[in-house]
Amino acid sequence: MVAGRVTSFIILVLIFAAIIYNMQRAKARLPQMRRIAGLDAIEEAVGRATEMGRPVFFTPGMGDITTSTASETFAALEMMSYSAQLTARNDTGLIVGVAIANVYPLSEQVVEQAYLQAGRPDAYHDDMVRFLSPTQFAYASACMGIIEREKVASTIMAGRFLAEAMLLAEVSSQVGAISIAGTGSEYQLPFFIAACDYTLLGEELLAAGAYLAKDPVRLGSLAGQDWSKLLALVMVLIGAIMVTFNPKPPLLDLLKK
Repeated sequence: MVAGRVTSFIILVLIFAAIIYNMQRAKARLPQMRRIAGLDAIEEAVGRATEMGRPVFFTPGMGDITTSTASETFAALEMMSYSAQLTARNDTGLIVGVAIANVYPLSEQVVEQAYLQAGRPDAYHDDMVRFLSPTQFAYASACMGIIEREKVASTIMAGRFLAEAMLLAEVSSQVGAISIAGTGSEYQLPFFIAACDYTLLGEELLAAGAYLAKDPVRLGSLAGQDWSKLLALVMVLIGAIMVTFNPKPPLLDLLKK
């Protein structure tokens, strides 16, 4: 038997139990979530664009939907849907810049569906969602060109970003746009924090869909995952204490089963 298999199975069952319990509990009462300023600011960003008569620019970054960056890209698409519904209700211009080919049709469907849900299908047009380039700096140049030419009032950047992150944030600042950014890339977060008005840090981006939709099942799932993280933290602390005071605690043999 592989060492730790029984323990891993028990922990997996506990995680599933925590998630299922919180999902059921959330149907009766939504779990409390701390405010995420970057997500709350989307409404402010769209409102500012409406007042100024200038468009909102949204880009889901350079993440694919078939690689390890898929979670960030799908989170960006959920933010895109929410943003598009707001622009539809406020009759505000929206431009979406896409870098990856398989994200392009999804973005078109997301924006079109958002306008339909907002009761403004007539306001949607094909030029809203633009395929730019899968080449990193060609994509960055195209985004910068749109931001500069259109003098956008707000820029929302969510998803996986590489070295182009600072370029997009800087040009947004130059045109006086409110900039909201979110990414799971720890290498680009410092640039977004320094140059953007609001930044979603890591898991805040992944929680965006549940936070914005206020869906009980998804919020319950998030609460269950938080319980699982707390359990893992407690186990690490207990293990560290036991090993510190007893190099060979009896519990260690049990966990190896």
